[in-house]
Amino acid sequence: MQKEKRGQISTEYVIIISFVLFLVLSTLGIAFFYSAQIRDAIKFHQIESFSQKLTSLSESIYYSGEPSRTTMTGYLPEGINELQILDYFIVYNVSTNSGNAITAFRSNVKLSGSISPSSGLRKIYLNATEDSVVVYG
Repeated sequence: MQKEKRGQISTEYVIIISFVLFLVLSTLGIAFFYSAQIRDAIKFHQIESFSQKLTSLSESIYYSGEPSRTTMTGYLPEGINELQILDYFIVYNVSTNSGNAITAFRSNVKLSGSISPSSGLRKIYLNATEDSVVVYG
């Protein structure tokens, strides 16, 4: 009779431990899923902030006239595969948790030049010309 009680207690113990383990693993899985989405949202916010600053300064320089120049400091996040400046657009090819994403930001003035897609704090130079703003850095 005593052996049956010990067997019943250990079975109940295994059931309780398995249920707690299931809850912990489920919570960790959900946390990893949402943390990846939050990291992607932060990355896109940093790209948007960089683009808004760049377009704002380029418009200011363009409307000031041809010999105008300025320098901008901005942060580019990790995961940018390609950064292109195409006439009125700044186009980013970005690696995200769900694959590659392409996003573009529009400027009111024509842009030309190139920016390296390397991550980190970047110094960008802007020079006004007669018909566009040359961006490099």
